[in-house]
Amino acid sequence: MTDILPYVIRQPKKPTKTPSLLVLLHGYGSNELDLFSFSDELPDDLLIVSLRAPYEIGHGGYAWYAIDLDSENNKFSDLVQARESMQKIAAIIDDLKIQYNTKPTNTFLLGFSQGAILSYALSLNFPNKIQHVIALSGYLNKELIPNDIDQIISTDYYISHGSVDQVIPVEWARNTTPFLETLKLQYEYSEYPVGHGVSPQNFFSFKKWIENRL
Repeated sequence: MTDILPYVIRQPKKPTKTPSLLVLLHGYGSNELDLFSFSDELPDDLLIVSLRAPYEIGHGGYAWYAIDLDSENNKFSDLVQARESMQKIAAIIDDLKIQYNTKPTNTFLLGFSQGAILSYALSLNFPNKIQHVIALSGYLNKELIPNDIDQIISTDYYISHGSVDQVIPVEWARNTTPFLETLKLQYEYSEYPVGHGVSPQNFFSFKKWIENRL
């Protein structure tokens, strides 16, 4: 297997020849153990892999790409790094499918914040590599999306956001759904009265969404 990114893994609690794969992408400044804390509460027959982003930013934190400020304190993303990370994630998903003999037609990608941004991007740059995206507290960055998407995409999306998120405005998440509608993609969108995080109700909601697709 190509060792591109470090990761932690939870094998299926119920042995199965071809488990469905769930890949977790943490947010900016976090690491692979953050979202992995969900793993014990997620369906027993999933193979769960939580990846660590490649760019170390100190204090045990990592990023999928740099977020910097210009001279006027406007934030901008390093799109070169973002695309490189996306390629690495796509490659490791292919490797995981082979190594663990996962079900090729039922792969989930769950991302939080920066991880959600890359989950959207990967799903549209690599059509049907993954079947289900769970995008938590993120948004669709059109600079990372191909100009022409002419393939039939069957991926569906679970999208949630905090209505008082001070890191990524909720309006950015709301703007994602019209774009998905133009591509005739299925999605479920919800908001919760929290900031930049995942409430218990949010967790049980996307857990049920996953269970319905196993």
